[in-house]
Amino acid sequence: MSKIEINHLSLDYFEKNNRFTALKDVTFSVEAGEFVSVIGSSGCGKSTLLSILEGIKFPSEGSILIDGEPIKGTGNDRGVVFQSYSLFPWMTARKNVEFGVKQAKPELPKAERLRIADEFLEKVGLAAFKANYPSQLSGGMQQRVAIARALAMDTDILLMDEPFGAIDAKNRTILQELLLDLWEGDGTKERKTVVFVTHDIDEAILLSDRIVMLSASPGHVYKDISVPFARPRNRAELVQTAEYGMFRNELLSLFYGDIADKIGGSEVVL
Repeated sequence: MSKIEINHLSLDYFEKNNRFTALKDVTFSVEAGEFVSVIGSSGCGKSTLLSILEGIKFPSEGSILIDGEPIKGTGNDRGVVFQSYSLFPWMTARKNVEFGVKQAKPELPKAERLRIADEFLEKVGLAAFKANYPSQLSGGMQQRVAIARALAMDTDILLMDEPFGAIDAKNRTILQELLLDLWEGDGTKERKTVVFVTHDIDEAILLSDRIVMLSASPGHVYKDISVPFARPRNRAELVQTAEYGMFRNELLSLFYGDIADKIGGSEVVL
């Protein structure tokens, strides 16, 4: 049994008696400890799919199962990192992380929650900034706090919706490497199951075990592709290889081929 099973999932929106199909017959699974990226053009339903996985939206048809059970709403088995940081501005970095731990594990005493918060702020390199408020942190630092909070919750599943999309290229690279280091760990604990939404093909290749490509609207699985590179991955070395260039070009061809198919079929409205 897979950790996550998405079965014939569709979602329709209704607005002024008009129906808009965001997702159509989406089917794929994610194994425990697997890192799967979902890519596709804007409007293909990537974030909508993540919202259903999070439990804040519900499908019109089909189902999503976690450990064989249908999603009935949000749950402490899923940690979420958004593109927009989503930190509480009135809480310090430490308090933001501690709040996440409290939501996931309310039985823990406050002293233990704070210890865990300190541990994960140190892991993301922000131990010296734990007393700072979000307004006193750069965008990259805020996102590190958000990642620390999600990881400190120690959920089985981590959902990430373009978490590095609004960050400059240098900090984006740093955060990608940090996420991989924390996900891969030291081998003493099972890896988290990650569903990672991105529009960046290079990011998807670096991070993922598999890449699920959604078609242009309505979103459905256009291709499901295994990433052929062994871990750990050295970015500087990997991008110089002929194999990387060939695989990247294959993904680009599939990505733009899907868009061309939609245009050719008169399904894109300009």
